[in-house]
Amino acid sequence: MKKWNKFLFGLIAFMAFHQNAQSDDKKPTNKPNVIIIITDDQGYGDIAAHGNKIIKTPAMDRLRNQGVAFDNFHAGSTCAPSRSALMTGMEGHRAGVWHTIAGCNLLREKFTAMPQVFQDNGYATALFGKWHLGDAYPYLPENRGFETALYHSAGGIGQTPDFWDNDYFDDVYLRNGKPEQFEGYCTDVFFDEAMKYIEEKKDQPFFLYLSTNAPHGPLNVPEEYYNLYKDEEELLDFQKAYYGMITNIDDNITRLEKKLKELKLIDNTILIFTTDNGSQYGWRNIKGKEYGFNANMRGLKSSQYDGGHRVPFFMYWKNGKLKKGKSIDQLVMSYDVLPTLIDLCDLEQPKETQYDGKTVSPLIFGEGKNWPNRYAVLDKNKTQHPVKWKLSAVMDNDWRLINGKELYNIREDVGQENDIASSHPEKVKEMRNAYEKWWEHVSKDFSKFEYYKVGVDGIDETALTVHDIHSDKPLAWNQDLIRDPLSGKKPALTDDGFWTIDIQQEGYYTVTLARWPKEADLQFDSKVEALGITKPWYIARPEGRVIPLKKAMLEIDALRVYQDVDMSSKGTSFRVYLNEGKARLVGKFTDEDNKDISAFYVYISKEK
Repeated sequence: MKKWNKFLFGLIAFMAFHQNAQSDDKKPTNKPNVIIIITDDQGYGDIAAHGNKIIKTPAMDRLRNQGVAFDNFHAGSTCAPSRSALMTGMEGHRAGVWHTIAGCNLLREKFTAMPQVFQDNGYATALFGKWHLGDAYPYLPENRGFETALYHSAGGIGQTPDFWDNDYFDDVYLRNGKPEQFEGYCTDVFFDEAMKYIEEKKDQPFFLYLSTNAPHGPLNVPEEYYNLYKDEEELLDFQKAYYGMITNIDDNITRLEKKLKELKLIDNTILIFTTDNGSQYGWRNIKGKEYGFNANMRGLKSSQYDGGHRVPFFMYWKNGKLKKGKSIDQLVMSYDVLPTLIDLCDLEQPKETQYDGKTVSPLIFGEGKNWPNRYAVLDKNKTQHPVKWKLSAVMDNDWRLINGKELYNIREDVGQENDIASSHPEKVKEMRNAYEKWWEHVSKDFSKFEYYKVGVDGIDETALTVHDIHSDKPLAWNQDLIRDPLSGKKPALTDDGFWTIDIQQEGYYTVTLARWPKEADLQFDSKVEALGITKPWYIARPEGRVIPLKKAMLEIDALRVYQDVDMSSKGTSFRVYLNEGKARLVGKFTDEDNKDISAFYVYISKEK
């Protein structure tokens, strides 16, 4: 087991400030339990039941065949926007999330998230796995309605805010903000802990969000799961590890189902399986030869074509008398899930909340003959200020308008190969008008960033990372790039950008700029060894690069101060007096060539 030292200031226990105690008479007695299993970067074609002849997914196949399958279900084309829509019932852009990093992945504080809705209706609520909608107060999962939250930080294990040197095996995760060491493979750990939770809460309704980081890269998997596919000639080596990660998830779903049956909970549990975007690794075409399977769709993760955002969505609920094996072809979006669960579980909707989604109960229990053919829009806007029409798709049941120009009928052309815009100008005009209405709806708050709150009673220290700096330049968003910012396709030595903070109390603060996270216990000039040895089922991390630094600069609105950097220290600290209110924080180093480099880690604490 990897060791982690007790030098953990920066990862302080965060209390869930928004927990609402429920009176006994409000607790439901026969409400269904709800479990959402959502995997990361697994596409529609990465399931055997969808025509993949290589992958082994018997549990996922079983959920599809014994429940209701939504075959025209769409998430976002990247993870955080999808998750914000799922959690709020709103367009991701409107919820404040259109990026996966750079401060534009924080779920707006003013919106009530799904776990809070369930908690306010008497449910126990828990998250196990990935959150990716904020890494400090008030955006942590335990601040948004999860009374129990066991998670890694950021968008994946090994990303910059995550605990140092986590690599999917024997990692340190946060339980309601407190670091805790675990043994075993990440997916196994999250399912193990989820099943313990179910056992504890078996006598009351619960909402459980089981959000695996797998099969998101790095493609690290137990060797025995890689070996299931090692001799498959129709797969590339990295796809063998990827498929192994998915089969490991599938085995864990079987274990979960067994636990639910053992506890006699399976019949009154709404069990949902879905993913957050299209496949990342499941299909490649190399010199005309195809490896893997993408259900004949065009595009992968991040694409505006269907392969980037059409994902599996299965719902099983025996007591709900869902028609076994039913397939729903109408367009359904991630933001429809919360309104649907409110309907199915007979929950009280938060007052004055206007969802973009709608309940799809009529499709689940009926034929949907009177279901309106509505338009939906998604895009990929990994920038500080979203750009109109960028990598966009306007969709209805049958049609796709891509980038405002290309038109496809996906009933006749699932691969989106035949652009028929020129022969259907009225349809193009109609869909462009739908986009204009959508843009007007979601763009109102694009200029309003969210702010991490500092100086909060009960929180000793706030940790910020370069992962969340507001900048359109390449960022060191993962720990490979922290170790060696020059190891990526582009140098990740950002020289601009800022963090947004909301100072809750005026007074003296200590602000520390650092090269390495505190739990690593490293000096500026420390030699950092590579982590692991690369194998087909494990990707090692590079050695750390020593960056000679001369000066440190801290700027918070009108305040600007400088200090020399002591390379034998673990950080450069400033004692500053801050006034209450919102501010932009800039923290930079100057290297020996007089070039500016944004700080990789920032720690803020108020003097008591």
